Amino acid sequence: MSQTDFGYRRVDAGEKAGRVAGVFSSVAARYDLMNDLMSGGLHRLWKAFTVAVAGVREGERVLDIAAGSGDLALEFARRAGPSGEVWLTDINREMIERGRDRALDRGLPLPVVQCDAEALPFPSDTFDCISVAFGLRNMTDKDAALAEMRRVLKPAGRLLVLEFSRVWAPLAKLYDWYSFTMLPWLGRTVAGDESAYRYLAESIRMHPDQEGLKAMLERAGLEGVEYFNLSAGVVALHRGYKY
Repeated sequence: MSQTDFGYRRVDAGEKAGRVAGVFSSVAARYDLMNDLMSGGLHRLWKAFTVAVAGVREGERVLDIAAGSGDLALEFARRAGPSGEVWLTDINREMIERGRDRALDRGLPLPVVQCDAEALPFPSDTFDCISVAFGLRNMTDKDAALAEMRRVLKPAGRLLVLEFSRVWAPLAKLYDWYSFTMLPWLGRTVAGDESAYRYLAESIRMHPDQEGLKAMLERAGLEGVEYFNLSAGVVALHRGYKY
């Protein structure tokens, strides 16, 4: 059986999805709080920028992959309006339930599907816009997932990938200290799971950098691919189109 990365560990490819599911099931209850603490609230600005760059318009169909607690989907739904359609998908049941419940609390009964991004249950050429925020690096076969995202995009549709990336070199040592000292401490203290946030720090290092991810999107058949560095490269937003 082929192997893949799970943080710094090598595991059988068939095991990774289950291991990732365990991580997110463990932290789901404190997920939103931890995002605020870890990023000092910056994740809200990164997501707001993503929504702005996505340019979702009234009546469009949008797919939010690895939607988690639904931050992006809720904003997309506001912009797509009653004539639009925004779907939430996630491989993890606990996370997608949080997104569903948040949407319902806001009077938005958005369609929700628990599924693997590597095998999306939608026809080809379905969505005007697809987003995946902080989820791609957890997928077992990133190339297969990106190919699926392109498949279900309409012609001229756009894909947005918001993900941790490679930080500006002068900040690398400080960022490493924060990642491998403070994140596990926060995980242990707030979420009760140090290992989940150690995995987070490791998975970021194993994920392709800005140019590497750009090349992956292009290999998947997306065109006009560009990226925007945010917070000195801690995060990057990639955008590509299906033509």
